[in-house]
Amino acid sequence: MTTQHKGVQNHTSAADHHEQAAHHHREAAKHHESGAHEKAGHHAHMAHGHASHARHHAEEASKHHAQEHGSKK
Repeated sequence: MTTQHKGVQNHTSAADHHEQAAHHHREAAKHHESGAHEKAGHHAHMAHGHASHARHHAEEASKHHAQEHGSKK
């Protein structure tokens, strides 16, 4: 994989994880409303994990951008 593609892949992965986190938040809300608190907790936990992965990929994309464009960061 070229470095160019690595940056694109990190941005895409971040977006995918954000979308998955949103899905799990919606599922958690649905289960919470119906009183299925264990299921709601499960989906909230999954949402947290996807959000964490999204942040990681966004940070990697940012590092890649800085390296590609000469930032001394």
